[in-house]
Amino acid sequence: MANVDQFESIFRASVKERLEYRQIPIASILIITDLSADEAKVFQKRVQSFLSVLGSSEDLSFFLVTGDEFQTTEELLQLTAAYTLDLICSYRNLHSRAWRFPHSLGEHLDVLIQKTTTPVLILPHPQAGYMAEHAMQDLKEVMVVSDLVAINHDLINYAVRLTQSTGTLFLSHVENQYIFNRYMDAIGKIDVIDTELARTRLAEQLLKEPEDYFLSCTEILKEHGITLDIRSMVRFGHGLQEYHRQIEARKLDLLVMHAKDERQQAMNSIAYPLAVELRQIPLLMI
Repeated sequence: MANVDQFESIFRASVKERLEYRQIPIASILIITDLSADEAKVFQKRVQSFLSVLGSSEDLSFFLVTGDEFQTTEELLQLTAAYTLDLICSYRNLHSRAWRFPHSLGEHLDVLIQKTTTPVLILPHPQAGYMAEHAMQDLKEVMVVSDLVAINHDLINYAVRLTQSTGTLFLSHVENQYIFNRYMDAIGKIDVIDTELARTRLAEQLLKEPEDYFLSCTEILKEHGITLDIRSMVRFGHGLQEYHRQIEARKLDLLVMHAKDERQQAMNSIAYPLAVELRQIPLLMI
């Protein structure tokens, strides 16, 4: 039986997921604001400049929603349903002053992200003072934030689409150190398991899987002529603290993360605290 188990483990370890690359079309973009018409137009120009990586103004269609067009979440959902969109751009706490506090995205954005199948780009609030100095200048430094399972092809493909051809794409995966320690404490109480061996081998395997996948991403993207500088970051840590450090150290322009969780109605449990607290740069929620 031990030999069978060993063979099965070796077989499973040899099966490696590879990136399924596809080009992402983004041409129809909706900008949602709670601003007056004049203020909204100024904001739109800034967003258009920021998204110039998507192509020239002739290639893109921008639609603008101003503050007097909706008040309730239901009205906002009706507005967005009237468009055929590739991307929605907005900011947290629409029609609310709660953007001053790092506690929520606000009811409008909370519901919109879950109800729409269109990716949502969350931008720093235009009236807030917490935007990083380098934010919304360009898209040279983009980071993918993977969740419990590093493999998510759309995260990579959208990030590639939104990174300048001469820019850097970081593929990141942070294993939760607290959860790992908790499981190791439990394993340490099982007398038939070598705790230190289990700690070493489990840590290696948890990091190896995302590292292998990110390596495949680099190989496949190069095969498709993608000229980005692609780097990976796989480590143990606390996700929120780690991404705060990365934003500051690397002057990141955009974080790309998975918003939905098929197992629940609420937002992905890893993405939500990041989306709420990482307010200083744009976030793409897919």
